[in-house]
Order: sequence, then C-alpha cells, then structure tokens
Amino acid sequence: MCKAQDWPQWRGTNRDGRVTGFKVLQTWPRQLNQSWKVDIGLGDATPALVKDRLYVFSRIGNNEVLHCLDALTGKQVWQSAGYPADVVTGPASSHPGPRSSPAVGEGKVVTIGVGGDIACFDAATGKLIWRNEEFKGAVPQFYTGMSPLLSDGVCFANLGGPQTGQFVAFDLATGSVKWKTPGEGPAYGSPVLITIDGSKQILFQSQTKLASLNIPDGKVLWEYQTPVGAGRVQNAASPVVDQNKVYYTGLNNGVNAIEIKKQSNEFTVNKLWTNPDFSTSYCTPLLKDGYLYAFSTNGRLFCVNAVNGQTGWTDESAFQNFGSLIDAGSVIIGLSSNSIFIVLKPDRQKSNLIAQIKLSEIGIYAHPILSGNRIYIKDSESLTMFTL
Repeated sequence: MCKAQDWPQWRGTNRDGRVTGFKVLQTWPRQLNQSWKVDIGLGDATPALVKDRLYVFSRIGNNEVLHCLDALTGKQVWQSAGYPADVVTGPASSHPGPRSSPAVGEGKVVTIGVGGDIACFDAATGKLIWRNEEFKGAVPQFYTGMSPLLSDGVCFANLGGPQTGQFVAFDLATGSVKWKTPGEGPAYGSPVLITIDGSKQILFQSQTKLASLNIPDGKVLWEYQTPVGAGRVQNAASPVVDQNKVYYTGLNNGVNAIEIKKQSNEFTVNKLWTNPDFSTSYCTPLLKDGYLYAFSTNGRLFCVNAVNGQTGWTDESAFQNFGSLIDAGSVIIGLSSNSIFIVLKPDRQKSNLIAQIKLSEIGIYAHPILSGNRIYIKDSESLTMFTL
C-alpha cells in the first residue's frame, strides 16, 4: 500500500492529482531552495516516487533506460540495462525521449517507450522481468504518450496507432496477455479506474472516444464519442472521474461532463453539460471541491463549476498550454511548460495566485511531484529536488 506522500504513477496514488501531507507555506519565497540536481537523460516522463526511491525513465544516447535514485540525495541506486529506442521524427522530434510515466506496484516498475514497447523491471534491483514488443510499430503522430495503470496484479495499456490499436491487460508477474480488445488508436491521455453500480471498469481516452472495458475479460461496456474540433486531431487529457461522472476535454473540444448509469445489464451515457469557452491541449483538469481547474489551450488558467459547467473565472496571466495542477490541500500547485511554478488559493469566483516562481530556462513537460517538504521537478534533461 502506498503512503499518502508517494507518487507511484501518473497523477499520483489515486490518479487524481491529489496529495496529502505536503508542507504549505504561509509566505512563499521568490525562489525555491534547490537541494540537488542530476542529469538523468532526455524525456518528458514524470518520475514515480515510492517510499525513499525515485524511478525515472529517460533516453540516453540511442537507448531507453530506467533509473532508480535515492529520493533524499539524488544518488543512483541502480540503472537498468538499456534497450534501443525508436528514433523520433517529424513534428515530435524536438522531444526524443519517453513521454509515458512509469508505474510502480507490487515490487515492480512498468515503462512504455516512445515506440510502444512495454517492459517490467524489479523495483529493488532494476532487473528486467519481462518485455513485450508485440504492439510496437504503429504509434500515434506524436509517439506513445499514454502511461500504464497497475491494479490487482494487472497492467493496463492502450497501444498501437494512429488509426487502430489494442486495449491490453498484461499479467504483471509474467507479462502474458490476459486479454486484448481491438479499438481505435490511442490518444495521449492515460486510463483511470471507474466503478459504476458495483461494476469496476478501466476507462480509456482513445483517439476520438472514451471506452470503458470490463476488467476481467476486456469486454467494451460503453463508449462515448469525444471528437476534437478543427485543426490537429488529438486528445491529450486523461478523463477525470467522480463516482459515476466523467469530465473530459481535448483540443478545441470544450470542457464536458457525462453521467453513466446501469440499467439492467446495459450502461447508458447522458451528456450533462459542455462549456465551449475552454479547452485544454495538454492539461488534465484538476477536480477540487466541485470545481475544475486547468490550463487552457491558449495558456490561461480557468475554473469551471463541475455541477453545471458554468465559468467561475479565467486568469489573464501568460502561461503555456502544457501544464499540470496538484491538489495540495489548502492550495493548488501548478507548473506550466514555460517553467513557471504557481501557487493558487482555490476560489470559485476569482483567480487568487499567491506565487509565481520561474524555475528554469528549460521547458518542463513532466508533472511535478510533492512529498512532505520536497518538490521534484523533471525538465527535459535533469531531475531537481527543491525543499521548503
């Protein structure tokens, strides 16, 4: 079982961007205190933090490598044997390293490379337990960005692309495929668990639809179209779940809410509302106290009422559309890809920015990690620990 301060996978312990036990300051400094910084290789994948270990997935030379670091000192505990990484070409070539965040569970670490190959390592030693290249080859336009989800001895992933893919459940211990379900190509968001009337499901955001599958056998239980608007076709936000409600957004697609109900043996999906004024390109909204917060496509912070979709506020500060937000209790912590660290006091009626701190001149596309009085930031080349 993970500690509250652990960050074992994409968007944290419960995949909801929420942490407990983070030390919130009454007065924030002009600069954060840097405790250590290590060069770790190229990539935008968010590290995982479990107890006193950090797991970082990156590209070194022509190989993709998993690193294990001491979380207090930054010193290397082990480094896995690398394996050849696909060459990233085209519009995505400025980001040659992995985007998919490693997931840690049951003494194992699972990674997905830019080319869609999936591997599992022993968390204590870095020894390769299994690797599967069956789904490698076809990838989305900007390469594999979806992060794996681990639950009850199973690893879930959506692999393939750009048009056709597979929803896959791997046995975590052996790597054998428990089931695979054909579907459209994956998007860049990551799956979440959802329970509807006692039915535990795995929910994926694929290229143009939400698809929820039965965990034991991979049967598609319900789907919902989430097409994106004009321009580049992509969905890069993960679905946000609140009991039987799902909030989703995408490039030029607005912010939306649906409700799922079970009637007899079928599931029905009802659209609750849409707010066309905001979309997110590369930011998964944070749900806190009945409101959704996010960085919009044009780099503006906004707040939307999760009950009715009405706009609470929008902030005119110039951030960027790659961004992440964390519920840290009394404050929301954010990080924009132009390396601005923000502290926001939750407010339903107005933007209340407490602090804006420039961290680096290098772009930051990974999610920040908060634990106690520590903040871990992965930029395109290095990992830094700041302390409060």
